[in-house]
Amino acid sequence: MRFDRSIKIAPSILSADFANFGQEIQAIEAQGADWVHIDVMDGHFVPNLTFGPPAVKAFRPHVKTVMDVHLMIAPVDPYIQAYADAGADVLTAHVEAGPHTHRTLQAIRAAGMKAGVALNPGTSAEAVEHLLDLTDLVCVMTVNPGFGGQKFIDMTAKIRRLRELIGDRPVHIEIDGGVDPTTAPLVAAAGADVLVAGSAVFKGGSVSNSAVYGDNIRAVRAAAESAVN
Repeated sequence: MRFDRSIKIAPSILSADFANFGQEIQAIEAQGADWVHIDVMDGHFVPNLTFGPPAVKAFRPHVKTVMDVHLMIAPVDPYIQAYADAGADVLTAHVEAGPHTHRTLQAIRAAGMKAGVALNPGTSAEAVEHLLDLTDLVCVMTVNPGFGGQKFIDMTAKIRRLRELIGDRPVHIEIDGGVDPTTAPLVAAAGADVLVAGSAVFKGGSVSNSAVYGDNIRAVRAAAESAVN
């Protein structure tokens, strides 16, 4: 997984057809998705239940790009190896999910994955300041985690602060929540390079009409790139 700061679109399969995940993943990749984002929720840290390790393992053969697994669970550490075995390329844990995030990030890297750390809207950028040398990605939540389709919360000041703290380290800034062609330029201009988009990518399309996914991905990408080029 080569590092660069170009805009990457990571459709969240939480918005895909749950009966057809394999073909949905193939369709979004064929239509230009850079990464595939998988939201793991436990019904405890966030108010929803989604994908355990067996589901993620089933997705893996269909993902040819980057499988970006976002753990909205607590505790995290007992499940790190299971998601590594399932084939995650990037594994992201929330700084709010436990008292020992430093150890969690060490364990994610030790299991052979890129390590991400996520921040809820109410958590400051400084919460990850002392974790950045162990981190490959910082995920800024622009909704309160737990459900897709929520309204965007403006976190541009936090994104700008993270860019300052990251400096020249090879750390991605990912945005998760309410990303669409209207909000993408705001976060890209502030310094984000990985944009998670669920409903903005999948709306109006299907496996049998996947060209719509391509149109949606290109619209988000063009809007984001217009703010940085």
